[in-house]
Amino acid sequence: MTSKVYLALRVKASPARAFALFVEEIGAWWRPNGLFQTTPRAPGRLAFEAGKGGRLTETLANGKVFEIGRITGWEPPDRLVFSYRQANFPLDLHTEVEVRFEAVGEETRVSVEHRGFDQVPPGAARHGFPDQALLMRLAEWWRAQLASLGELA
Repeated sequence: MTSKVYLALRVKASPARAFALFVEEIGAWWRPNGLFQTTPRAPGRLAFEAGKGGRLTETLANGKVFEIGRITGWEPPDRLVFSYRQANFPLDLHTEVEVRFEAVGEETRVSVEHRGFDQVPPGAARHGFPDQALLMRLAEWWRAQLASLGELA
């Protein structure tokens, strides 16, 4: 199985602005999805703690904080890498998301590579999808996320 998805979308912003929106405003543009929920509860608000080692968290309505992942690569305004896990993943399992921000004229190409899905065991985290269907749905989900980021930009 190819264990990653890759997609890119242009946004009307400089790389520095796109990077800042991605990190600082994730709570404004991130759209919950039933297949790729970070927690099984009603969606909360996502936030990054800036810098290498910073956390990506979701704060639920009751105040509980779920750690989705940690920043492993921090190179503003060009690149961000973070671990990512859903609540239905085994505790020691994380996938990895790499986001790049590249100037293209007056816009920025924001590319996302989400890798490591070959480690995700069958069951709830795969929703019964065969490998290719799961990755196709993941790519669709990321495309919607980047479109939402583009709307904010």
